[in-house]
Amino acid sequence: MSARYDCTDQAQRAAGIEAAVAAARGGELIVLPTDTVYGVGVDAFTPAAVTTMLAAKGRGRSMPPPVLVGSARAAAALVEDFGAFGQDLIDEFWPGAVTLVFRASPTLLWDLGDTKGTVALRMPLHPVALDLIRQTGPLAVSSANRTGQPPAITADEAYSQLGEAVSVYLDGGRCPDTEPSTIVDLTGAIPVLLRAGAIPVDRLRTVASVIADDADSADVKAAAPHPLEGGERPSAG
Repeated sequence: MSARYDCTDQAQRAAGIEAAVAAARGGELIVLPTDTVYGVGVDAFTPAAVTTMLAAKGRGRSMPPPVLVGSARAAAALVEDFGAFGQDLIDEFWPGAVTLVFRASPTLLWDLGDTKGTVALRMPLHPVALDLIRQTGPLAVSSANRTGQPPAITADEAYSQLGEAVSVYLDGGRCPDTEPSTIVDLTGAIPVLLRAGAIPVDRLRTVASVIADDADSADVKAAAPHPLEGGERPSAG
């Protein structure tokens, strides 16, 4: 039976995070609030848990989830390198609604699905999410909805779609921003905007001046790996 914790109450928040940490370490699914939409997450290094999460959402391995991290140092341990623009974008926009796609470190013992050697990383600007991730370590997190359905912006909406498949629901109230994160692919020589989102690309270009987008990068985007989450594109994290 699922457990639900009201994270606006300090005592329940502490108990909820403790329960969510234990659930994640046991390979179980948890739902957490973020600064965009609610996410459903599992320990990123437990392949069976990732498979269970994708099944709960009605998704296959061709749509691997992104990974939420609690610090830039944690992100650095998961990738080959940040490239020419990664560190500057992290310094400016993390924690926040920017997801960055990197080449994953080949030494990682995980299986997120058909990632083509990449990983999409984000550090959310939400106190409950950050408290949780800093205790669990990296979490594979997708939006807390069935594939093809609207992302959940409340814990009730998440439960209505995922129900008892999730062990712990952390209820942080209505999400403050229902727009998903902006996604930028940094795996090539030219950064590529994979999805417009909460952070306008013009703001990103104040840090990384050359970011190709839909209007001018069809050839670049066609060759780039596109990590998917949420509905049809990444949306939780």
